[in-house]
Amino acid sequence: MAPPVERAPVAAEEGSDMDGVEARGRWLRTYRRAERSDLRLVCFPHAGGNANVYLPWAPLLPDATDLLAVCYPGRQDRLAEPCVAQMDVLADRISDVLVPYLDRPLAFFGHSMGASVAYEVTLRLESRYGFTPSVLFVSGHGAPHISQVELDPDLADDEYLLGRIGALGEVDPVLLRSPKLRELIMPALRADLRMLYRYLPSEPAKVHAPIAAFLGTDDPTCTVDTVRAWAELTIGGFESTSFPGDHFYLVPEYEQVVAALTARLS
Repeated sequence: MAPPVERAPVAAEEGSDMDGVEARGRWLRTYRRAERSDLRLVCFPHAGGNANVYLPWAPLLPDATDLLAVCYPGRQDRLAEPCVAQMDVLADRISDVLVPYLDRPLAFFGHSMGASVAYEVTLRLESRYGFTPSVLFVSGHGAPHISQVELDPDLADDEYLLGRIGALGEVDPVLLRSPKLRELIMPALRADLRMLYRYLPSEPAKVHAPIAAFLGTDDPTCTVDTVRAWAELTIGGFESTSFPGDHFYLVPEYEQVVAALTARLS
């Protein structure tokens, strides 16, 4: 891991020390804090998702590992905040929030959209601070330079987008008929899909961090080839692991996922 270099000023929302603490509290949910941690695992949710998907991982991690999950604006207790419309802006803000955590090793895990966000944050930490994560785990998502959202979400109605999500297995289709649930899901889902649709890194930079790709064997959103293309985006080595299940394999298979992740980190 390269030694940190002089750190750039953080975002305006973190102007004072107290502001910085409050900003980190909004952006990062701490689900496990080890008494003497030697690694922090930072997890990035999928499009329309929230940090709580990683909460069940907490008791399964090694004793010396902290677990943090990113909470994007527009969900959980940040519902009143507007969703971020650009990948660059989102990655910049998360990178700024992570600066105080660069005093010890970090590993990233990003699922679906979260894989691209984690990749972009890795690029920023490496180029701006000389900090390389121990491992960049990318899950359920093809490499961004060959795998983009094909449909402009602004051309699709809510019914179609929710149907697509239901087909992936994240939410029971019966629940999607609930007006209250739709009201909670749709703004963040549509904003995230819009951001992904506009995210077109045709010539992406390579990270120094090793990349470990996880995918479900029956995931309709990515193929083995598009996942293996992540190898083109790292000079630190690449490996992939498959798990039984669909796009959201990591929910029923979370124990196996955490076991594989822990083995790779050790």
